Amino acid sequence: MSLKYSHRNDCASSKMQLPIIPQGIVVNAMGTGERIATLRTALGLTQAALAREVGVQQGTIAKLETGLSSGSSHLHKIARILKTTPSYLACETDDPSEGYVPVPSVQTVADSLGLVPVRELDLSLGMGVTYLDVPVTEKMRHFDRGWLRTYTHADPEHLLFTQGVGDSMQPTIHDSDLLLIDTSQQTITMADKIWAIAYANCGAVKRLRPRADGGVEMISDNALVPNETAYDGEMHVLGRVVAIVRKM
Repeated sequence: MSLKYSHRNDCASSKMQLPIIPQGIVVNAMGTGERIATLRTALGLTQAALAREVGVQQGTIAKLETGLSSGSSHLHKIARILKTTPSYLACETDDPSEGYVPVPSVQTVADSLGLVPVRELDLSLGMGVTYLDVPVTEKMRHFDRGWLRTYTHADPEHLLFTQGVGDSMQPTIHDSDLLLIDTSQQTITMADKIWAIAYANCGAVKRLRPRADGGVEMISDNALVPNETAYDGEMHVLGRVVAIVRKM
């Protein structure tokens, strides 16, 4: 159930002096609209920016600040964004920090749960062909450190998730499987492991087998897809595929 706070312009004596707000600005006792406007300005937010974070129209914030609106069911959300409490905005207290508990950051929550960030790229590595000269969007996902240690002891900053596309590595890897790649491993020390590579300006996932003549055989697990051999730096290793995540 949403709470609705009433706008009270007479909620505090005009002679009462408020404490210093978090941004170091001292203000006299004010009504709800003035308190919102003052804190918003101190945080460097426009009405439009505050409205976007709250999920309302800019006009809603403007009406609150000018007193045209008598209250809002979004006051608790406005208070959180303005780093204060609904009680302060509703003039139930004159201390903007009384009862305020900062929302913990994503990293703080992750640290408390033992989670570490791992990059996820929207670049699909073709188990066939994927051109690499396309924009790549990066997101950060958090995973249990112990779970990651099951597959690799590399630092999380050297790990990334991306998606495999195609059928050249079936039945080992299916189309759209999520691949965990350890980019700290870029030297082929073991034959026939699965690697993410760049070859002929394309990204691919293949088994790699060094050859006596100095070449590297790029092997597809799908018997219908022919193998190829790279020579003289034609192929670059992006990292080793250490885990596969599959939707069942």
